[in-house]
Amino acid sequence: MQTVKQIVHDIADRLPEQATFDDAMYALYVRQKLERSLQAAETGKVTSQEEMEKQFLNDAR
Repeated sequence: MQTVKQIVHDIADRLPEQATFDDAMYALYVRQKLERSLQAAETGKVTSQEEMEKQFLNDAR
C-alpha cells in the first residue's frame, strides 16, 4: 500500500507541465474520493441503486 506521500508524488508526476495548483488539488480530491469509495465497498457500506430509488421516491412524496 502506498503512503500518502507516494500518492502525492505519483499524482504530481502525472500532471502536465502547465498544470495549476487547482489542477493538482482536484486530482488529489478525486483520488481521496476514490479511496474512500473503495473502502466503503470493501466494508459493505454501500447502497444499491434500487435502495436509493426507493428512498428517493419515498422522500419525494
